[in-house]
Amino acid sequence: MPSHQQHNKPHIIVIGAGIGGLTAGALLARRGYEVTIYDQAIVPGGCASTFKRRGFTFDVGATQVAGLEPGGIHKRIFDELEVELPPATPCDPACAVFLPGEAQPINVWRDPDQWKLERQKQFPASEPFWQLIDKLFQPSWKFQARDPVLPPRNLWDIWQLVSAVRLDTLITVPFTLMTVGDALKLYGLYGDKRLKTFLDMQLKLYSQVDADETALLYAATALSVSSHPQGLYHLQGSMQVLSDRLVEGLEKYGGKLFMRHTVEQINTDSGRVRGVKIRNQKTGEVFIQYADHIVANVTAQNLVKLVEDKAFNQLGYQQRIEKLAEPSGAFVIYLGVDRRGIPKECPPHLQFLYEYDGVIGENNSLFVSVSKPGDGRAPEGKATIIASSFTDASMWWKGTKETYEHLKHQYTSEAIARLGTYFDLSPKMILHQETATPRTFARFTARDKGIVGGIGQRISTFGPFGIGTRTPVKNLWLVGDSTHPGEGTAGVSYSALTVVKQIDAIFKLQ
Repeated sequence: MPSHQQHNKPHIIVIGAGIGGLTAGALLARRGYEVTIYDQAIVPGGCASTFKRRGFTFDVGATQVAGLEPGGIHKRIFDELEVELPPATPCDPACAVFLPGEAQPINVWRDPDQWKLERQKQFPASEPFWQLIDKLFQPSWKFQARDPVLPPRNLWDIWQLVSAVRLDTLITVPFTLMTVGDALKLYGLYGDKRLKTFLDMQLKLYSQVDADETALLYAATALSVSSHPQGLYHLQGSMQVLSDRLVEGLEKYGGKLFMRHTVEQINTDSGRVRGVKIRNQKTGEVFIQYADHIVANVTAQNLVKLVEDKAFNQLGYQQRIEKLAEPSGAFVIYLGVDRRGIPKECPPHLQFLYEYDGVIGENNSLFVSVSKPGDGRAPEGKATIIASSFTDASMWWKGTKETYEHLKHQYTSEAIARLGTYFDLSPKMILHQETATPRTFARFTARDKGIVGGIGQRISTFGPFGIGTRTPVKNLWLVGDSTHPGEGTAGVSYSALTVVKQIDAIFKLQ
């Protein structure tokens, strides 16, 4: 059994070995803290981990990475850890988007000039909108690179936030309460069905909600981060490489990682954390581990279930979490195929919408990632196809086992049929097939109801109005996609860095 020994260094427990938890743990270990990470899964990485089947390596959820470029969040973190950055290639186009009934995609090119020509061809008269997006992105990106704390919860947080503000940041202030839909109306573009649908599809991937609900300032980054000098990247090997490098950084500085250990409860006393109750899945042994600080890399919904403390209710914290709009789940199909079934020059990431009248999700839209030859995900002459669709997570938990299996079979058949309009998915071409539902994600990631992607980036939950990394319980911290700046490996890494700096400030002031 792992035991807490007396050290001069403060002891910090991290719950969850997703990218946010691993990043926080590795950076804290690098800065001299005694760090122990516990995770209930078999392998680290959370929704950015992988699994192997019959020679194929499948990325569980996340399939692309931002922030590897100079100045990018992952580059900054790996430089501090003195760990080599994982090899990767830029995605170009970042995504090829197919609208209903159209054979030619809208290519989101990495080169800004090429992307400008593409969108002018695809969406005539829309350039004023895109110029606004660029105008908001530049100061927003510089602002985020200065590591502001959002939302601030004490004087130190406020000072960090104010210190990140520059004159150009003030340009964004008048747009704080605007949505993308509002901006489209401002330029008389709301009635452009193709443009609105394209934006709905792209934003749903990054913000969980469509153009009518996504905060404009969040969208400015989400719609621009794929352009040079930034970019989205395809990791060599698999997404697991990112977790492996972070584990390397953690252990390099004396941090410890225990997999197959479930944290069942966060113990508190007088509004302050004391430790955690842990179950060793291999032995069934239950023990208490004490800590000076606890960093929870879980969803906000999971956090309120782990903590039994009146402090969570004094400021309406638990009630706020419970009143959040229901997050999405994901239905994912993993295919190992003969590469002959992949069209030539197929981009690594594609997005399909099949009917204008349907919702974005529930198999009417699919986000597809395709492995590249030699990228370590498939044997020679073969490839992986991972297709995901947003789905109502709660419906997968209703009814009998037979009801669930029928729904799973229905979604699988529909997804194969949809994908078969672009790929050759005749029976001889499919070498391995497997599906995941919100129940699968709940089982393997322990996320509440199997929800994915964090909290929707609506005005009410974006940036200054979001869920803080500080919680009402003293020395209990939240990292991950429930906090600013949201989902994705880059987003949760910013969240982790924020917590590391907040903890560091406490001990420097003592």
